[in-house]
Amino acid sequence: MNDVGTPAPRSPGTHILKVSAQSSPNSVAGALAGVLRERETAELQAIGAGATNQAVKAIAIARSYLESSDFDLMCVPEFIDVTIDGKERTAMRLAVERRPKA
Repeated sequence: MNDVGTPAPRSPGTHILKVSAQSSPNSVAGALAGVLRERETAELQAIGAGATNQAVKAIAIARSYLESSDFDLMCVPEFIDVTIDGKERTAMRLAVERRPKA
């Protein structure tokens, strides 16, 4: 969130991957790596500790999938509010961006 308590704006063209506690980290990592080969940014959204755990594992695995690329990944986590079935829920937004390798 920015300093006024609202989520930072999403970059145009950002691809959103929704992750659940039952998501396979390897499958999410493959999807994330595929998106980041084509685009500068991607976003993972997770609600709950189990889903957040799977999302973080997926980011770590995606880094290994992209090892031969000319970029690395950077992740910026933040809380966001989402509406599901008319109810407000707090989710984790994991903004993942490409960055040059060190």
